[in-house]
This record gives sequence, C-alpha cells and structure tokens, in this order.
Amino acid sequence: MSEAGAQVSAQAGSAGEELCFLPATELRERMARRELSPVEVTRAVLERAERLQPLLNCFITICRDRALREAQIAERALVAGETHGPLHGVPFTVKDIVNTQGVRTTFGSKLYEDNVPAADAVAVARLRAAGAILIGKTTTPEFGAKSLTDAPLFGRTRNAWSAAHTSGGSSGGAAVAVAAGIAPLAVATDGGGSTRIPAACNGVVGLKQTNGVIPHSQAADAFGNYTYVTPMTRTVADTALMLQVMAGPHESDPWSCGLPVSDYLAAANPEGDLRGKRILFCATPPGRPIAAEVAAAFRAALACLRDLGAELEETDGQRFDIEPMWRAINHTTWLARFGSMASRDAQKMSPSLVRQLASASQVTGVAHQEAMFARTALFRYVQSLLSEHDFLVTPTLSRTALPLEQDLFGRITIDGTEFHDLRANWFPLTMPFNMTGHPAMSINCGFGEKGLPIGLQIVGKFRAETEVLRLGALLEGSQGFLTRWPALEG
Repeated sequence: MSEAGAQVSAQAGSAGEELCFLPATELRERMARRELSPVEVTRAVLERAERLQPLLNCFITICRDRALREAQIAERALVAGETHGPLHGVPFTVKDIVNTQGVRTTFGSKLYEDNVPAADAVAVARLRAAGAILIGKTTTPEFGAKSLTDAPLFGRTRNAWSAAHTSGGSSGGAAVAVAAGIAPLAVATDGGGSTRIPAACNGVVGLKQTNGVIPHSQAADAFGNYTYVTPMTRTVADTALMLQVMAGPHESDPWSCGLPVSDYLAAANPEGDLRGKRILFCATPPGRPIAAEVAAAFRAALACLRDLGAELEETDGQRFDIEPMWRAINHTTWLARFGSMASRDAQKMSPSLVRQLASASQVTGVAHQEAMFARTALFRYVQSLLSEHDFLVTPTLSRTALPLEQDLFGRITIDGTEFHDLRANWFPLTMPFNMTGHPAMSINCGFGEKGLPIGLQIVGKFRAETEVLRLGALLEGSQGFLTRWPALEG
C-alpha cells in the first residue's frame, strides 16, 4: 500500500476478492437466489481478513472456524428451502467493546484479555438472529476512550488508505475492515464521534442514531446515556439494512421502550430530489480551524445539495463548541467505571486513559450537574434550529486523518499551523450530537491532496433517521465516490 495514497480500487484481484466488495444488499439477494454460496462468501472474506491483518491490524480476534461452521449451516438451510432472515449468510464484524457470546471481548484492555461474555449484546443478537455471520472482533482503544485506535493489547490500527495515517477512533478497526473490503457490515460504537470520526478517516458511512433507536444493553447509565451501538458500512443502503435489523424496543434500554421501527430500507432509496427541504450548514465553530481542502470539499457538497433542490442557510455554530461540558460529563463517567482499575493496575492500562481519569477527579459534583444542565440547554437549542430546518450539515472533521503516531495530548497540524487541543480542534462538531441525541451520519464527500477521504456530517431531527438516510443516499448517488476504494497489497 502506498504511504499516503488513495488509489482507484483494486477490487478485482480475484473472483473471491470481488465478493468482498459487494454491498450487503446485493449479497443477501444473490445468496437468496442461490447465485452465491454463504460458504464461498465467508471463506473469501476470511481469507482477505487474514491476508490484510498484518498490514492493517484491524482485528483483535478472527473467528475462522466458527464463521465457516455457521456458513455451512446457512448454506444447508438455503439448499433445503428453509425460511431465512434478511441477513442470511452476510458477514459482519463487531467492535471489541460490544459483547459477543462465546467470543473473546477484550475492550482493547490487557485487564480483559481473556474475557468471554456469556451473552450477546442486543444489537449483535439481532444481527445473528437475522442470519448474519460474525467473522471477527475489530480493534478499539482501551474501553473506546479516544479518537485514535491503539492500545497496549494490540498496537496501532492503520488507515485503510494510508499506512502512515491513523484509522481514527474509537471504532477504527470497524471502519478499516469495511473500507478494505473485509466485510460489508460492522458493529461500532459512538460516545463522542467514535463511529463518525473513523468513518470520515476511511471514507465509509457511519451513523450515530437517535438515543434508543438501537437498544444499548451494555450502557452502565441507561437514563443519562450518550453512547450508542451503531452500524458502519460502505453504502447508505447497507446502513439502512443494518439499522432495520438492529432497531426496535428492548427492556434493557428505557429510551427504546415504545419506539416503532421505521422502514429504513425504503428511506435509503436515492430517488427524487430535495426540493422543499431547508438545510442549515456550519463549516466550523467560531475560532476553530478547518483545512482548506476540507472546506473545499464541504463547499462542493453544499453545491450538490443545492443542485438537488435544497434551500441552504448558514449558521455560526457558536454554541456547538462544547469541549468543557463534554469532558465534565464523559470523563467523570469513565472515572466511575474505570477509576478503581487504574488505582490497582495503571501500569497495564493506556497512559492516555489514565491521564483522562486523573483529570476527571478535579470535577466536582456541582460542576458535573452544571454540565448536565448545559446538555439540556444544548438539546433545546438544536431542537429550535431544527424546528425551522430539516437538517444541519457540517464537515465531520476539520482535517483528514492524522499521522499514525499521533498522541491524544499532542499538537495537531492543520494547514501548517499547530493546535494544542486535539478533540476541540479536530472533531468539535461530532460531540454535540452525542449530548443531544439527534441522529448524525458521516458519509464521504471527497478526497484531499494526499488521497485521504473527507467526511460530511448530516444531522437530522430527533428520531428522523429515515430523513437522514434519504439525504445521505441522494448525496451519495450524486457524488459518485462508491467506485473508489483503497488499493491494498498484503
């Protein structure tokens, strides 16, 4: 793989590898018609995963034997004409902080290196019940606690487009596996941008749905939750397909109770236009940087939206710069969950996580509650914006993927200028929508000079995933980036 090169896709290395780049929507239809075999598809995906793992380092565990057994069962069911689910025989991966029954789930931590859950997370159980085949657990920083995917347990995960750049995080392994043609569907998570950041870095689709749409059965604080189990795919239609299976109420998640399941697949049909739709846009909060190539790609995406008939209006984004509030809420959550571990075993943990836990000890109970008040005010502000507009669109990141060796507390460079605070200057516009719960999806909107992908974030009304998917599908169809994928040589 080139050091920093976006190449036209080398999908056609072999017939087997061509299967690896087929979308899940096509795979499931062709397998249902018995034009493709679940064993053939699973074997091709596993072989690609194993061949590229030394290059990309995007898996902690590959489930070869189990996946092939499940594929054989799926194939026999098709031959016998048995009723099957909507994802019958389709391969998928799961981020290694989401529980998988009988499959090691490490949370990227040496402290959980041998942890094997007794039950699947609800979202995983639903994918399996629909017939999907788990091929492996993807890399995550320890407990998903940063926007760069590296951990003492496994090392660094490389960007699918460039070995010299980060995959983003914390769902970096999930995004890389999807972009590299290893599996069309990936289960990710998002606590401050952890799905959308790596989606933007690797040129794939990452949706953070509204709170409760997909039940989060592992959330320690279900009522104050701002973290999400999410779909990650190469196409908007595949995201809709995953969401269709993963969504629906469950007794473990109070936000999900009573929520109906919409027709997400129908919503992702890229037909029609955007006439009558009003779209707010914001390039960056005041005082925050944006790379010239990101700004240019963002302007091109806005022009595409305008050509589709949308009415555009700019907003200054002044109230979206929420780093202090997010830190007070998020870091104290981490302190409550991981503080005792750090007291006992700090030497085995990621230094960046230990440092963030230490900073949280300075947050008082009053300061935490004030941050919660600010969270409510932010929700009401976004509600007011979207009461008169259908969407808000922003760049997902202020620049393309950072260098592979980037430190969470190190400076980042944007167009030759250094900035001290990585979170606030690289992804200031992802965190707000974890706090408010509104759906937000990153899709590719272009490539920078070094061939690295650039992401566009689409934010919709509360529980309006169908509208977000429709806008994403229309923009995806208009931009024409789906034929371009990284050239990889493992």
